[in-house]
Amino acid sequence: MTALIERWRTAARAAGAADPASIDAAGTELRERWKEPHRHYHTLTHLVAMLDVIDRYAATAPCPDLVRLAAWCHDAVYDPRASGDRNERDSAALADALLSRLGLPTAEVAEVNRLVLLTAGHAVDPSDADGALLCDADLAVLAAPAPEYDRYAAAIRQEYAHVPEPDYRAGRARVLSGLLALPTLYRIPALAARWTHPAHRNLARELATLSP
Repeated sequence: MTALIERWRTAARAAGAADPASIDAAGTELRERWKEPHRHYHTLTHLVAMLDVIDRYAATAPCPDLVRLAAWCHDAVYDPRASGDRNERDSAALADALLSRLGLPTAEVAEVNRLVLLTAGHAVDPSDADGALLCDADLAVLAAPAPEYDRYAAAIRQEYAHVPEPDYRAGRARVLSGLLALPTLYRIPALAARWTHPAHRNLARELATLSP
């Protein structure tokens, strides 16, 4: 946990935050949100996996520390009962509040807000290298080996345990079909080359199980 908070501190300081106590308080608040008991996939494990991808491919983005902050904030608000993009909008609003409190410049706060909102649909302009890095990291699990992907799918189902099976199948099928319909699932060339085929295979395999 100490190592994870240190990653937060490093990104926050690089983005312009200066007060150690405020930085730690914001990082602790975010960490506790990611530990909420109703989460089964959207947990600290997902956050760490995202940060690892961002660190590995940081050179592809002009502002990787803002991408790291967006990763911390992008699912900070996560209510499986929320509709549409409410979680992303609320997470973006939380990012605004936390990062403004840390004294980050207005432009940096606005950029993190924009990046967080991108994770609602993962539609990224080809020229948006920061957005590409964040969204590719967020969707990395789709390209995982089949057993890991299946654990991810099962964890998502747990988060939506309140949804009746027929409704869940229909809603999940819409999500998977939307991902398959993206012009490019991954935008960073090295990741697109490695991950696109296994991700499409996993998505199509799960989609087939959702048919009546």
